[in-house]
Amino acid sequence: MRSHKNLITNTGLFFNGEFRKGLGVPIQSRNPASQEILETIDQATPAQVDEAVRYAAEAQSMWSKIDIRQRVICIRKFIEKIEKHSNELAFLDALDSGNPFKGMQIDIKISLAVMDFFAGLAPEIKGETYPGSNDCLNISVREPLGVVARIIPFNHPLMFACIKSVAPLIAGNSVILKPSEHTPLSALRIAELVGDIFPPGTFNILNGDREIGSALAMHPRVNNVSLVGSGSTGKAVLADASKQIKSVLLELGGKNPLIICPEVDLNLAINTAVKGMNLEWTAGQSCGSTSRLLVHDSLYDEVVEGVSAAFSQISLGLPHDKNTQMGCLSTGGQYQKVNEYIKIGTAEGGVLTTGGVPLNSPHEDGYFIRPTVFSEVDPNMQIAREEIFGPVLSIIRWSKESEALRIANSVNFGLTAGILSPDLNLALRMARDVQAGYVWINNSSDHYPGVPFGGVKDSGLGREECLEEMLAYTQVKSINIQIR
Repeated sequence: MRSHKNLITNTGLFFNGEFRKGLGVPIQSRNPASQEILETIDQATPAQVDEAVRYAAEAQSMWSKIDIRQRVICIRKFIEKIEKHSNELAFLDALDSGNPFKGMQIDIKISLAVMDFFAGLAPEIKGETYPGSNDCLNISVREPLGVVARIIPFNHPLMFACIKSVAPLIAGNSVILKPSEHTPLSALRIAELVGDIFPPGTFNILNGDREIGSALAMHPRVNNVSLVGSGSTGKAVLADASKQIKSVLLELGGKNPLIICPEVDLNLAINTAVKGMNLEWTAGQSCGSTSRLLVHDSLYDEVVEGVSAAFSQISLGLPHDKNTQMGCLSTGGQYQKVNEYIKIGTAEGGVLTTGGVPLNSPHEDGYFIRPTVFSEVDPNMQIAREEIFGPVLSIIRWSKESEALRIANSVNFGLTAGILSPDLNLALRMARDVQAGYVWINNSSDHYPGVPFGGVKDSGLGREECLEEMLAYTQVKSINIQIR
């Protein structure tokens, strides 16, 4: 196996423009496919969080005064560095997260596209004029919030480190990024590559577990905390942030429906169901995965047979191998959780048509689970209501449009939904009535820079990947001018 040793040098904390030793309990970063220890990573302490925030606040007051065109130039240099080192970064993420190298190359492409989108969007950080009397002019301007903390998960380490940093930076904020304690390596490598592009204290990386995330969320000089993570983590961040008055942006979990309507082409139904699970991207560890397949009676048996066959043909492999289709789960905890849900699904009466733990794993110590399908799933089963965050698909039968919508809307989540139908009126009615923040019609999984992404209900607050995200890192100041 190719070594990662030449890909990362610093394993400490990065703040105020330099790497520093973390004073917390060190974290062992392991390859989830083999349990090989990749690196021992320094962890911050709450006292170091306070120190980093202080430096970030000082840096932000200067960064915000820099011409926005110069801030964009810094981001363009950031983009160039990521593009130049794209293959090594994808390889590092594959080793650290268990996602396949091909999938991490997709993450690089998305990162470059979204960062470029935000760089081009910079002129839209602008104010307005308002009507008033003849001797009065009312205008508004947009100002940065200050220090922004961004807490990211383990499923897309590099992609989230990139695309969740650029919008607040362009808007004039300083950023403190906390990567997942399970997948910190690519964030540290990014700091090595781009840390000197920004003034010291503007772009910072703090490694740590939930205690460090909590310290950031509660800190009185952190003006915004943004999270991509689970619903339970989102509620914890909200509680911590409520200690002061600050803005919060949350992109949380999903139990997303893909509704297959009558007369849908069978190949379209099968291919979209497989695509929507993101198996060859993140082994199903994606908040947007359409893990509930709601199939009309008229197509149910054929879809179950076709999807099960397609899932069974997906091969598992070591994540760093360029030919691997699907890798492994990212953490031991996630592996145990998914295994437990497979047992629960069987006990509840679901029919396991394919999948489970492989008999011949690519590595005996790896967190490998085959793409798994349950048919004859009742909407009230746990596997149909709770986010599994893994390669487990529940197939549910429906007969009436109202029944399909009732099932789709019956969970606490509302991130994404997909609707497959040749009847555009039916598809649009369902898109109108389904409780989700992002809806695909005759498609699944794809994102487009500029199209708002985010959820309703327990799936989050706010929208990302769009102008609204960038403006969320600003605040409006109104100015009244008397003309004499």
